[in-house]
Order: sequence, then structure tokens, then C-alpha cells
Amino acid sequence: MVNSGERIVVVESDPDISDLISRQALQPLGYQVTVVTSASAIMQQALQTPPDLLIANLNLTGLNAKDLLVALSSQGINVPLIVIAEKGQEEDILQAFRVGAIDYLHWPARDVEVVSVVERALRMTHEGRTRAKLDKQLKDVNAELQRKVSELTTIVDIGKAVVSITDQQRLFTRIVGGALKVAEADIGWLLLRNEASKTFLLTAQRNLPESWAKKMNQPLEDGISSLVTLSGETLLIHGQPLEKFRVASLGKSAAVVPIKVHSEVIGLLLVLRKADRPFNRNDQTLLEAVVDYASISLVNARLFRALEETAETAHSGAKQQNALLESVRDAVREEVQAARYPLEILQAQKVGPLTEQQQQALQTAQAALQRLARVTEKTVPPLVPTLKKQ
Repeated sequence: MVNSGERIVVVESDPDISDLISRQALQPLGYQVTVVTSASAIMQQALQTPPDLLIANLNLTGLNAKDLLVALSSQGINVPLIVIAEKGQEEDILQAFRVGAIDYLHWPARDVEVVSVVERALRMTHEGRTRAKLDKQLKDVNAELQRKVSELTTIVDIGKAVVSITDQQRLFTRIVGGALKVAEADIGWLLLRNEASKTFLLTAQRNLPESWAKKMNQPLEDGISSLVTLSGETLLIHGQPLEKFRVASLGKSAAVVPIKVHSEVIGLLLVLRKADRPFNRNDQTLLEAVVDYASISLVNARLFRALEETAETAHSGAKQQNALLESVRDAVREEVQAARYPLEILQAQKVGPLTEQQQQALQTAQAALQRLARVTEKTVPPLVPTLKKQ
């Protein structure tokens, strides 16, 4: 085994044993070996700089190898330990394994046996540390994947809410909640521009203090949103720069994201973290995705209002046109009735006999009036039916 200068501490009071282990067996192979005569002497040193391997005798007076291992474990120090034992101490060796020893040396031993046991112990230690490192990396990757899945799920849920929730107040509250979740923030609120006053009103919020939350549907002076209104760009701010603004009383890190339609800022989303943990670019990307949904919702609301106004206008125009046609029909009906009466008198010859030519002319005029009446009654009502408002 090629070593990289691992630090090994030998806890042994017998100079012959410690000399064979350190000078004869390990140091020629490049190991950094330190010899101490008592377990208590290694405690302070191990607390400051734990060695790569401990070799300790089970027969030490006072604090023996098992006691040393228990003492180190109680201090949270995990150092691999090889115990030195004599023939007939198998029970003590088993007890040492129970408290965490990884190998043992039967003494007397030759230098090649010492090297073999040490290399095996270090190899096990390296493999264990590699596995632990890989396990940690795997856990970190899994945690990151779970976080990404949670973020995407939240974004998708917001998208579904935009197309399914018609109550805008409820939708905006849902959007603020989603923003808090994806950005791991504590407080959030939404400001929307009032088209009449051109001021930004508090429209939805999560976890705002009562003194701030009571400003619902009113302008909210947070001291920082006006900067983003002018710039039209997302602002991430924390620490000392944030202390200049009023929102510093609520948290130590803030993100302000503009809601824009055709480059025009029509709203603002603000989220805060109470801890001094700044928002990063990934947080910004997620918040801007949430804001895009808010923008879509506002555009949809504008379109619905425009459609309603168009339908109302069409409905009103159709009513007026029908009323006009009704009046025309009534007028035509009255005029036809008025014209038919004298013709009927003439045709009855109540004013004297008519020539055949006059009678034919009266019949022609009367037939024309009848056709006009039928056309008026038949054609006028269906031409423009009343538009019903949905």
C-alpha cells in the first residue's frame, strides 16, 4: 500500500513494543508515527488534531485502549483504533470491538504483521470515508432533486391556478404563497397599479405584520418598491444596503420583482427572509417565473373586461336597432292602413261609378299595399334578433 504520510499515534508504555511498531515497521514506509506512554496524554492532542490511526495496548495501566476509545467517542472524535493484546485476551479483544475497535495485534508480533494490520486498518478507514463521502454526495443530490421537484410542482400549480381560479383576490394570494415557497422566504406581498390613481396598492400578502396588512387595497410605502418601478429590473438586496429602507424592520434579505406588460410595470412582488441569507440567481429565476403567471392573470382579466364591454356595446346597439326597426314597421303599417281605407271606399263605388280602367288601377294599388304590408310583417322582425347577454 502506498501511503501519503498518514499520522499514526502509538499508545504504549513498553519501549520495546513501541520501537518495533514505530521505528522498525512504520517509519521506514513513510508513516508519521508519534509514541506516547499513556492514553490520557493523547486525549488533548486528539481533541485538537485527531490522528489518522491509533494503536493502543489493552494492558495499559489507568486508561487502557477500551477506555480511550469510549472517551474519544464521548467527545465526538471518531478515530480508528487497533488494540494490542496478548495471547489469551480474546474476550478483551471482543469487548474492544464492541466499543469500536477495527482490528487487533497479537503480541509478540513481527514487523511485517504490524504493517499488514496497519495497512488493512487504513484501507478500511479510507474505504469507509469514501463511502461516507459518496453517501453525503448522494444525499445532497437527492435533496437538490427534491427541492427542484418541489419548485417545479409549485410553478405548475400556480399555472393551473391561473387558468382555473376566477377570483383574482384568491389567485393573487395563491401566487404570493407560491413565491414564498419557491424562494424559501418568510414574508411576501403583491402591489398592483391602480389605473385611475397610478399608485401601487397592496393587493395580496402573506405573513405581513398587522400594522402593514391593514393597508390592504391602499398604497403601501415600503421604501424599496419605487426603485424597481423606475428601473423595471429585479432587485436582490440584503445586509447593510437593505438597512436604509423601511422593509429592513421585517427581514434581512429582500427580493423585489416587477410585473410587466409590454415593458410597462403594472405591479410588484416582494419577498423577505428574516435570516441574513441573500437571494441568488436561481431564486430570481423562480420568482420571475411566478411573476410571469401574475402578468398572464392580469392580461387575462383585461381581456375579459374588454370582451364584456364589447358584448355590452353590441347588446345595446342591437336593442337600439331593433327598436328603430319596430318603429319603422309600425309606421309602415299605419300608413298602409291609412292608404287602404280611401281605396276601399272608391272600390265600393260609394262616391259614384268607376270606369273599368279606374277599377283596375284601384285593384293594382290595393294589391301593392297588401304586398308591402306582408313584406313588412314578415321581414323586419327576423332581420336583427335581440342579442341576449350571456
